[in-house]
Amino acid sequence: MKQLSLFDASGSYFVPRSPKLILDKTALVQWKERILNYQQQVKITKATQQQTLFDLPKNTWHSPDEINPFSLTLHSSLFWRQSETAFGLENNHQGCLYFVMDNTLPLLLYVGETKLTANKRWKGTHDCKNYILQYIEMHRRYDLDVKVVSAFWQLVPSKKILQQWERELILKWRSPFNKECWQWWGQPFGKD
Repeated sequence: MKQLSLFDASGSYFVPRSPKLILDKTALVQWKERILNYQQQVKITKATQQQTLFDLPKNTWHSPDEINPFSLTLHSSLFWRQSETAFGLENNHQGCLYFVMDNTLPLLLYVGETKLTANKRWKGTHDCKNYILQYIEMHRRYDLDVKVVSAFWQLVPSKKILQQWERELILKWRSPFNKECWQWWGQPFGKD
């Protein structure tokens, strides 16, 4: 007696994938405007300060609420192809926060942290590089202005705080290329 199989023995399994949705020009502009409106509100809203009963010593480092990515020195979006000296990271061995922005509006697209210098982190595989390329390509397709740039914040005291601040800044600014924010903006520039 032959045993029956629940599965196709030929090994020809095909799982249909729905085609990747591409934003049309109007949808892309509206998507960016929603993010811009949110991030503009973040800029003008003061962070709440936690009160203490005692005077605590002032740390030499800052808090993430004091970091305004839009006020930092801007660099090329291809920073990982440049030497560390091109953007002042050559002596930074404790890591940094980095930001990817579209400076035409401006929009904060991505917040990241690395214990390595940022250009070493990005020389390998990094999903955000793909998002940036798709973002730029879509703008060119619709003849829209785009200027993707990067910025760095190096005044972070430890890896633990670096990761905590990264998360706080991602949630504060709702940067659309960070997966934590896809719930608000979707993932129009995600993996194929």
